[in-house]
Amino acid sequence: MEWAELTPAQQQEVERQLETAVRGAAEIIPAEELRRKLMKSVTAGVPLNIKLGLDPSAPDIHIGHTVVLHKLRQFQESGHQVQLIIGDFTGRIGDPTGKSETRRQLSEEDVQRNAATYSKQIFKILDPLKTKLLYNSEWLSPMDFAEVVNLAAKVTVARMMERDDFTRRFQSGQAISVHEFFYPLMQGMDSVANGTDIEIGGTDQKFNILMGRTLQKEYGAEPQAVVLMPLLEGLDGVKKMSKSLGNYIGIDEAPNDIYGKTMSVPDELMLKYYEMATDLSNDELASLRQAVDAGTSHPRDVKMRLAHTLVRLYHGAEAADAAQLHFITVFQQRALPEDIATCRVAAEELEDGGLKLVRLLAVTGFAESNSGARRLIEQGAVKLNGVKLTDIGGSVQLQEGDIIQVGKRKLARLSLG
Repeated sequence: MEWAELTPAQQQEVERQLETAVRGAAEIIPAEELRRKLMKSVTAGVPLNIKLGLDPSAPDIHIGHTVVLHKLRQFQESGHQVQLIIGDFTGRIGDPTGKSETRRQLSEEDVQRNAATYSKQIFKILDPLKTKLLYNSEWLSPMDFAEVVNLAAKVTVARMMERDDFTRRFQSGQAISVHEFFYPLMQGMDSVANGTDIEIGGTDQKFNILMGRTLQKEYGAEPQAVVLMPLLEGLDGVKKMSKSLGNYIGIDEAPNDIYGKTMSVPDELMLKYYEMATDLSNDELASLRQAVDAGTSHPRDVKMRLAHTLVRLYHGAEAADAAQLHFITVFQQRALPEDIATCRVAAEELEDGGLKLVRLLAVTGFAESNSGARRLIEQGAVKLNGVKLTDIGGSVQLQEGDIIQVGKRKLARLSLG
């Protein structure tokens, strides 16, 4: 099919999907094949099969793992079908990528337990209605020895030795077990068995994912296109995010922890985190990038929005608001003078822990009259725990130790009861 055969509306849709598909990608293999597949899908109205393979050896997902999940979600929002393949069979071998020695084989119990944890976490990002959750033991376990020999005959040892980790281990005299050669072959068979159109993965999975293209050709199928995503640096800004290095943000961590950790992300990585690990649209991302480049958005505010976004994604908007308020309170209190005055608010003034804002200003002595209190609120001079209060007729919920502030220098710590 030629580009000129598409209607203007179809051309526009292909370009939109292509822009989203390549967003943040490190490499597209091959780019023209990805475009052709999108053209075919748009004109025929048939969704593409988008694959991600997960080896369930480390079930706790962190923000670095979500990069490929967000890419899958973007394809889902364009109407495509995700094939999420849990490597319950390949997990018994373990992916040798980047390893200097043979990995311990996981037991079937380990694999099933880890797979269940993955399944629970990934649907915080993916749409379950557009996701096929598959286990590769379904097609790999039934293969008999003759089929395995036939599979092995399709790839040479020289090709396997193109992998850097195998080459390094061979040259240094470290053992390479024959069964490790079967890991990329089995991952490639996942694509053959499921008619995968596009496979997503990290750059460290390039060899394994390209094996899918090789085997699809060998078995007479149309080869998949490949979208490789970069590995996300952790909180140190240098090494890839990893639990073992302690530079990670876990998606199951408490909201305050996610928020606080995000605020320690280096400024130069903020936009990359937005691009790779959030649901910001392309237009929102472009506007944010322009504001940062022009210096019209303060890095602290951009990072606070990022922290709020990450908490919202995994715990909801209410938890994100609470985590942001907690951070502001703690951050502001660290900068407060040590000799800050204390104002007592009598228990009889409170109703279910709340008090009219105008009355609060009078009780604390920050306003001599109700009209004076209203004037301060109108001027935007009143803050509670660092959050500006603008509702003249509103009430506020109070807790022991809250900080009331009027202007830049008038501060008081509240004591209730």
